[in-house]
Amino acid sequence: ILAAGLGTRLRPLTDDRPKALVTVAGRTLLEITLSRLRSFGVSDVIVNAHHHAQMIVDYLQAHNNFGMKIEVSLEEQLLDTGGGLKKAAHFFSDSPQEPFLLHNVDVLSNIDLGQMVRLHSEQRALATMAVQDRITSRYLLFDEQGQLCGRRVMRVPKTESSKAESGAAQADQLVRPAEQMQPLAFSGIHVLSPEIFEKMKEQGAFSIIDAYLHLAAQGEKIIAFRAGGYYWRDLGRPENLLEAAQDIATGKFSAPLYPTS
Repeated sequence: ILAAGLGTRLRPLTDDRPKALVTVAGRTLLEITLSRLRSFGVSDVIVNAHHHAQMIVDYLQAHNNFGMKIEVSLEEQLLDTGGGLKKAAHFFSDSPQEPFLLHNVDVLSNIDLGQMVRLHSEQRALATMAVQDRITSRYLLFDEQGQLCGRRVMRVPKTESSKAESGAAQADQLVRPAEQMQPLAFSGIHVLSPEIFEKMKEQGAFSIIDAYLHLAAQGEKIIAFRAGGYYWRDLGRPENLLEAAQDIATGKFSAPLYPTS
């Protein structure tokens, strides 16, 4: 679980706590994510932490790790998504043949993680990314076979409607040739094969997306899992938390609960 970020978009809520311990509908983002993972049979988890990291350690201890085997990967300096994952590589050495999930702590979804893992295994992919056809400022580009071939950064003037992309400046970075490309928005959930650790050559702090693009350029199989039919919400801003709480209250989204007995 990627939880080391400063949570700057969630300020002032993150002034005195990590974003993982911000609550929505009375539950922390970390608990909701752990409950989702546990409901798909995940029992071993590593969480990276930096901002108010000791609070995460204490929180997990106070809740008996929610009945799971949990390790905390402490980062003295932020390592970004790729560097944070690489620092945690030791955690996956006991299962070198089994794919694993990488999940942002600040996304809420009912994406079928089991289907993601099955697609990943069937396609013999190095990485599988949950993506959706929705408006974003940063798209990933996929070819006709659903393989990553580049990215697109949109620069939409703030006065434009969020749905009006005509006239918006865009910059494409292509790493593999493709006759047709579809821009899709990444949802912060991946399935990866452990051999990615020996293939990532980046060091220190780096983005996992940058690593994916470098690997795709070398012919590695980075594929899309189409998650358009599932509920998904970014919880990176205070207003998003309010919307998510409303979704939970109305039953639009339901997260599994940790059994108390």
